[in-house]
Amino acid sequence: MATTLPYGSWPSPITARLAAESAPRLDGARFVGDDVWWGESQPHQGGRMTVRSRRRGVLLPDPWNVSSRVHEYGGGAWTASRDGRLFFVEKSDQRVWELAGGRTRPLTPDDPAQRYGGLTWQRDRLLAIRETHTAASDVRRDVVEILTGADPRVVSLAGGSDFVAHPALSPDGRRLAWIAWNHPDMPWDRTRVRVRTLSSGAEPVTIAGGESSVLQPEWIGDDTIVYADDADGRWNLWRVRVSADLERAPVSVADADTGGALWVLGTRWYRPLADERIVAVRTNGGDEVVVLDPVTGAASPLPLDAAANTSIEDARGGKALLTAAGVDAPPGVWLVDVDRLAAERIAGGHAGWDAAWTPRARPVTFNGPHGPVHAFDYPPTSPDASGPGAERPPYLVLVHGGPTSHTAASLSAKTAFFTSRGIGVLDVNYGGSTGYGRAYRERLRGRWGVVDVDDVAAAAAGLAAEGRADGSRLAIEGGSAGGWTVLAALTDTDVFAAGISRYGVGDARSLAAGTHDFESRYLDGLIGPLPEADDLYRQRSPLSRPERFRVPVLLLQGADDPVVPPAQAEAIRTALADRGIPHAFVVYEGEGHGFRRPDTVADVLEKELAFLAAVFGFTPAGGQAMDLQRGL
Repeated sequence: MATTLPYGSWPSPITARLAAESAPRLDGARFVGDDVWWGESQPHQGGRMTVRSRRRGVLLPDPWNVSSRVHEYGGGAWTASRDGRLFFVEKSDQRVWELAGGRTRPLTPDDPAQRYGGLTWQRDRLLAIRETHTAASDVRRDVVEILTGADPRVVSLAGGSDFVAHPALSPDGRRLAWIAWNHPDMPWDRTRVRVRTLSSGAEPVTIAGGESSVLQPEWIGDDTIVYADDADGRWNLWRVRVSADLERAPVSVADADTGGALWVLGTRWYRPLADERIVAVRTNGGDEVVVLDPVTGAASPLPLDAAANTSIEDARGGKALLTAAGVDAPPGVWLVDVDRLAAERIAGGHAGWDAAWTPRARPVTFNGPHGPVHAFDYPPTSPDASGPGAERPPYLVLVHGGPTSHTAASLSAKTAFFTSRGIGVLDVNYGGSTGYGRAYRERLRGRWGVVDVDDVAAAAAGLAAEGRADGSRLAIEGGSAGGWTVLAALTDTDVFAAGISRYGVGDARSLAAGTHDFESRYLDGLIGPLPEADDLYRQRSPLSRPERFRVPVLLLQGADDPVVPPAQAEAIRTALADRGIPHAFVVYEGEGHGFRRPDTVADVLEKELAFLAAVFGFTPAGGQAMDLQRGL
């Protein structure tokens, strides 16, 4: 029988350390001969990324660390040939290396100005995206082939735009397709599919896109390209014949997205099979994996627990490899047999606790001032404890980063860490989030700091109005762009009694001036171009109105963050101290934009719990205490 205890004080088997180590990060998967390889972080080795084999275990020993910094967010940091050669980007030097026959060798020059990512092995050729930093404000990117013979060389295949991604060789090797876009657009705004005949001096041609976001060209034969396009409001798959009149035709149309925000270079939303059927992910709030018939367009769901962050990594014959997070399991690698409609989870994290402690998401939609607001409600969940009958639980409202991103109803160790202690979690997909179509995504255009703030406030207030949460004990937490929304919600609304900002943006002008090239024009679409919109930047930035901070704040920051430097958090800390607002400021050495090390992740969870306990007045079972400061 469950014991009645105050919310927040419930005993839980889900420790911060267990939560931090339950779900290693995954990066891609490949068929290699009769084996399967995948990228996986090593929690007990500082979170370094290696490549593992289903048959042979770890392929790259410590200290090798597979990680790309193209676009700062990387992706596609490794690939493999069918005969078992591993190609990878080493974090420390950003060079491409080869592991073959137990020996490693570099394939690209020792040049600190160059970075590589988006590696793919196609038609027995190694392709990559090369990023060259020639000066602080001069960054060039091109599609390259890395020749892997006795005398390795790098050959440029395509460029001519600010950004390139998703290179694809035709089966005969004569043509190259890729995605291109230019500042100030982001890849979810406007991109183009470009095609070049490699053996000729002819200029590349645009075959799709220009006014919409097109993604991931894939060849079906030597003359037909399939790609994702959201021109009709949803990312759906289309086909076009390159040598004909470029008339396009739908592959399959649904009120869901086969596509998403191209933050990292390795993401794939679909893969053609040998018989031209297509394994694809469709997202409408959550993910569903389907097999598309190229003749009829019919979609057949596959039986696997893939709810979020699904990437179709590789295909061979009638089988596919994908990575995904599930409702009942952390991120994992799935091997799918399409013909048998069978799926096997072959790698990934394990919850490490009984399912009775895992909260079940309740999809909810609330009315906001700008339209419906989608979210997932995770109520306090414990088989051993319950709250006092008349009491409503405190809630932590999560705001995802991006802001062009989204969250889904998948198992989260962080969420379970809080809900198992009697603290509810509301995960909000505010206007601007992906996964609900282009119109929902563009709700935020020009209105960052307004729509996101109004939407999270409306969702939190709506949950309290339903009687599911204590309206006086609502805290809001987010990182990066989510941290901006946290700080803005604390200054512009009276809904939240506390806030937690992880490497959050406090001054939009400083972000626009100091961030990296990939995002250097992002704010043109979110707020407006500078200097014309300078007044808007001042009005929207939380640091422009420090007198409105009134509730306790926890600031968490990486010392080596290149995206949102520590100076932003330090300025917020000073503003809180000047007003005597209770706060805590924690800086993690060796961490950048996003906390990676298991020790850091565990400490962050402990600090967040201690902060909520100090603010809401409960005593966590076995947790650490926190004394909040009022001055410097």
